[in-house]
Amino acid sequence: MRIVLTADRLIGSGGAIDQPVLVIEDGLIASISSRAESELPSGAQPLHYPGATLAPSYLDVHIHGSAGRDVMEATPDALNTVSRFLAAHGTARYLATTVTAPVDDTLRALSGIARHIAAQPAGGQARILGIHFEGPFISPHRRGVHPPEHIQLPGIALFDRMFDAAEGHARLMTIAPEQPGALELARHAISRGVRISIGHSNATVAEARAGLAAGAVSATHTFNAMRPFDHREPGIIGVTLTTDTLFAELICDGVHTAPESVRMWWRCKGPQRAILITDAMAAAGMPDGIYRLGSMDVQVKDGKASAGDALAGSLLTLNRGVSNLIAFTGAPLEHALRAASINPASMLGLEGDPDPLAPGQPANLVAVDPAGKLIASIVRGAVVAN
Repeated sequence: MRIVLTADRLIGSGGAIDQPVLVIEDGLIASISSRAESELPSGAQPLHYPGATLAPSYLDVHIHGSAGRDVMEATPDALNTVSRFLAAHGTARYLATTVTAPVDDTLRALSGIARHIAAQPAGGQARILGIHFEGPFISPHRRGVHPPEHIQLPGIALFDRMFDAAEGHARLMTIAPEQPGALELARHAISRGVRISIGHSNATVAEARAGLAAGAVSATHTFNAMRPFDHREPGIIGVTLTTDTLFAELICDGVHTAPESVRMWWRCKGPQRAILITDAMAAAGMPDGIYRLGSMDVQVKDGKASAGDALAGSLLTLNRGVSNLIAFTGAPLEHALRAASINPASMLGLEGDPDPLAPGQPANLVAVDPAGKLIASIVRGAVVAN
């Protein structure tokens, strides 16, 4: 099928085009031009979004589930359900994110996710790019909702078992750099192609900087599950906010981070290093009730997911994260879009990939209004939300 897509503006990694004309054939981008350069092709299905901006679809590097399903179920039905939900909310790619659990449960989940990645459908839903290990190598003092009995000291042997179970699909690992053995493990994981994010950590400034020196490239959900900031010992938060080269995730839902904290993060990290994530769990898109996060039961009520006194992931979608960022900070639309698409790809080392909006690439796009509200989500040329 041939589709011609038009809007007021297109924003990609190469810049902006006014009055774009984007031709899609068989799910791939065939050409990109402007109304000033070319006429609309005949014989194509028109999709016109007046007043909208087109941009690359979103990439969520930290998500546990949605639509009532958890990625650690690791079944095709569960993962396809999550992938369809994400596609309808503007996310075309994501990292299936594990949570600290019994080792055997984790290995089973990693194996199931790996099998699904190899066989996942080509279009119509979000694609799993790989796996994010959030735990078990975290601080018991900043564990959040992660079960303390399953937290492990950083160890190469256990990591290698997890890496092997993931069958080469491990992309990112959260680690507390102050834990014994963490720096050695970080260097080992990097040597195997896994990116390191510091988080769930009680690290001092010196300990956090040691994690960066070992090769960490990002920080996990800034402010949450981190040693509190102190003006004499700023800790991991101080290092995260003042290290210009470090990427930093944020859950921009107004629950995990107040608007004032979002503004602080945005001013420090800016449009080049800020990464929007959801940290969403199975309850995203669902009514109040009891849902699973790994091996845990989570209570969802009045827009919050909690287990005991701790927040247990979010109910956020990235399209709302983008519009929240604009509302909380006044960020320009193109910068907010970048934080949900280009920046996470750069953090993962995907900047060497072809431009996501270029001829020959999958037609994965969002159409948004000036406030960042999602108007349409297009995955491999198919409109999955409009």
